[in-house]
Amino acid sequence: MSADLRFIVYSDYLCPWCVNADLRLRRLEEQYEGRVDLEFKSFLLRPQPRPDPQDAEHAAAALAKFRRYTEGWQQIGAEPDAGEFTVWQGDEGPPSHSIPAHAVAKAAARLGRESFRRMHERLLQAYFVESRDISREAVLRELWDELGLDPKGFAAREDPEIQAQVIADHEEALQLGATGVPAVRLEDNEAVIVGAQPVELYKRWIDRQLARRAASA
Repeated sequence: MSADLRFIVYSDYLCPWCVNADLRLRRLEEQYEGRVDLEFKSFLLRPQPRPDPQDAEHAAAALAKFRRYTEGWQQIGAEPDAGEFTVWQGDEGPPSHSIPAHAVAKAAARLGRESFRRMHERLLQAYFVESRDISREAVLRELWDELGLDPKGFAAREDPEIQAQVIADHEEALQLGATGVPAVRLEDNEAVIVGAQPVELYKRWIDRQLARRAASA
């Protein structure tokens, strides 16, 4: 039996605000079990790879700048109903671009909904808490293996169909007016709400839509 409401969620695995929206929406999905469903689509904050640093000095400077940027995650993590964040540790990063993480998530989706959800959550945890560069193939392979997913399925991340779907999701979001992420819309409505909204706002939205559908039934 399909859910009463399906929300399309455009997000990027490199977006800290998407962590908070993801956590809030998934909690509501559990609260409204069977009535609300979430479908995640790709948005690319960094659609193109960054140029490689010219030398070790430039690489160190880029990493230091990136580490300072991640200090701002602490403020996002201090919000109510927020996810977990850690200032960047270690020598990996900064990530090159957004596509690799989205491609591996869609490869996991080919194995089923549960595999996608586990990879989706694992990517966010690896990046924002464990300081792992989720644009690197080696890191993505490690995450895949940690989850015990079918080893043969990892190669699907390079399938042109998956790569095209990542781009198509992103372009769809832009066409609908999503200037950033997270961005959420109802499946049958092209209007998007941009930003990590308070859980109370998402809940009112759900309640209002459920009431309207009950009245029209």
